[in-house]
Amino acid sequence: MKPVPFAEFVEHARCILGEGAVIERLRRIPGMELDPHLVNAAFLYDDAKRAALEAICRQYLDIGHDFGLPLIMSTPTWRASRERIAAAGYEEFDVNGDNFRFLDSLRRSYGEYAEKVAICGLMSCRGDAYCPSEALSVDEARKFHSWQAGKLAAAGADFLLASTLPAFCEAQGLAAALAETGRPYIISFVVRPEATLLDGTSLRDAIAAIDATVSPKPFAFMINCTHASLARAATLHERNSSPMVRERIIGLLANTAALSPEDLDNSTNLIEEKPETFAEDVAALRRELGMKILGGCCGTDDRHIRCLAALLAREA
Repeated sequence: MKPVPFAEFVEHARCILGEGAVIERLRRIPGMELDPHLVNAAFLYDDAKRAALEAICRQYLDIGHDFGLPLIMSTPTWRASRERIAAAGYEEFDVNGDNFRFLDSLRRSYGEYAEKVAICGLMSCRGDAYCPSEALSVDEARKFHSWQAGKLAAAGADFLLASTLPAFCEAQGLAAALAETGRPYIISFVVRPEATLLDGTSLRDAIAAIDATVSPKPFAFMINCTHASLARAATLHERNSSPMVRERIIGLLANTAALSPEDLDNSTNLIEEKPETFAEDVAALRRELGMKILGGCCGTDDRHIRCLAALLAREA
């Protein structure tokens, strides 16, 4: 199977399903301890943990297959930087490459449907994704993230995705690191309803600056780890958004809880939303704002993604 170039993959699809939560669901399985450094990136090297990870990934693949929708899957490499791999004692493993090959093997097992599945090499900020004060400077971010970006690109990821980004400075440096790989890439922010990143930078200014200073510029931008109602408010905000923002933001991976990042981070209980409600709110963003990539983040599972897929398939 030869993957379809990512630009064609997006252009030819009327809508694209995103997976739901993975890390959060693994955390809720009794005895399934996440690594303090790598989270779930080393699950491949333990039989029981690999099986749990595969079961969740296959649920999302099954949903996409059942509804015939294009699907985006993310490598379990959200925290697989060189620094964290060393701290966890996995320097002798190609953690990023192995995680791509794991997902690619699952994709290939779906026969013809595999051509409708794109795999992104997933990355994030160095520090706490809800704490913009920990963000790296532009130059620090470019240097820090280049190693992981290169590993995911070399492994064959269809595109690269830097997600859950709270601050403009690190996002700009990360974009530069991704651009150096020559692979298509997407930058995804956590946003407030006032249409700012968590560091206060307006969405309009952040997107315009990255597009103007990084070459090649991102394929697109997304929002993640944000409830659909908050993402809608942000993209429609009068001062901090713009038609350019609505054109460049092509998707949302949504939470089920309409909480601020601070409240969500401090919550000890899982706050769920009915799958039907989640699906209606997220699918509405395609109709109203033209968002093409729609899926889940915190609080979601296969029920939420199945309800969303049913709506998207009906409207496609």
